[in-house]
Amino acid sequence: MQQAKEDLLVMAMQNGNQKAFRVIYQRYQKPLLRFAFKLCSDQELATDASQETWIKCSNSIHKLRDPRAFRSWLYKILRWKIGDLIRQKIRFDENFETLKEGINDCPQDGEPEDTSELTLAINRLPSLEKQIIHLFYLDEMKLAEVAAILEIPIGTVKSRLNRARKMLKQKFELTGR
Repeated sequence: MQQAKEDLLVMAMQNGNQKAFRVIYQRYQKPLLRFAFKLCSDQELATDASQETWIKCSNSIHKLRDPRAFRSWLYKILRWKIGDLIRQKIRFDENFETLKEGINDCPQDGEPEDTSELTLAINRLPSLEKQIIHLFYLDEMKLAEVAAILEIPIGTVKSRLNRARKMLKQKFELTGR
């Protein structure tokens, strides 16, 4: 979506335009959900975080000062929501840990299985590197946007991106691919 058009849609959203919200939602729904899943590897949690992100977006869009910052603002909300939901899940799991003893964990029905070696290798990267790879390559964001979303300096994004590339390269050189 062209930046100027997106800026106008964001401003329309800020004025309560539901049609503009639907257009923006259709543009970002799938990439946001995909990023959420990459962060938490749990489809249900990713879906919940994505839905809560859109609710927060709808309720707080008027607070966004710069329409050009919408995408990074939206992804930041998602990261916060995932953190909140993971903390809630940990508390819930701790409360019911004694009930789970002796029960083997089985994969959930409908849970996607990553079979791609590259996807598996990316998922084994440290969390920050995995997020950077996803935002930079899969969501095709600029380094400055990645830095804004992750709230780290652009130099850190560059160095972690380079480190992640080297780690992936080493992994595939060791396996002869």
